[in-house]
Amino acid sequence: MLMSQGGKLAKLHYLPGGFRVLVPGDIVRCAVSGEAIPLDALRYWSVARQEPYATAEIATKVEQTA
Repeated sequence: MLMSQGGKLAKLHYLPGGFRVLVPGDIVRCAVSGEAIPLDALRYWSVARQEPYATAEIATKVEQTA
């Protein structure tokens, strides 16, 4: 299913140094903001929570509240 922002939603398994594509696609959605993140721009995620984040600030805030 195509997303309204022009990308197909991927499903990933997040690892400490990268991620494995489970379902091919072009983007993932930030777990906090819902922002579309192109896979080639994905830099922040939680291995423990298995969720992606759009920015370092969001990732840090999530870690601080855990």
